[in-house]
Amino acid sequence: MKRILLCLMMATLMTLSSEAQTDKVYDRVEVMPEFPGGMQGLFEYMQNNVNYPKEAKNQKIEGRVIVSFIVEKDGSISDVHPLTAVHPLLDKEAMRLVNEMPRWKPGTEKGKAVRVSFALPVSFKL
Repeated sequence: MKRILLCLMMATLMTLSSEAQTDKVYDRVEVMPEFPGGMQGLFEYMQNNVNYPKEAKNQKIEGRVIVSFIVEKDGSISDVHPLTAVHPLLDKEAMRLVNEMPRWKPGTEKGKAVRVSFALPVSFKL
């Protein structure tokens, strides 16, 4: 009975270990994630979808928010947060912009899609 229990525990640990490896978040991979349409598509998306907060305009708040996020194996976006915050109004808009992006082409390592961290600057200038 102890031997069976020990084998089950080892199998569970091995499964958890392999799942942890597949959930690893990479900083750099062989093929980096790509926004639909490449850098030009990303630039156009940001330009066409950013909404400068009215209150921030009235208060003449400017700056560059750097938003960190993960491009998942399926190209979806997760774990969005400001890496460099400027002001809550601008930070919130920058995160909204990233959260609403279409799926990316995921990054790959050794031919397999992997999770990749990404940082994107979002500039607000009046």
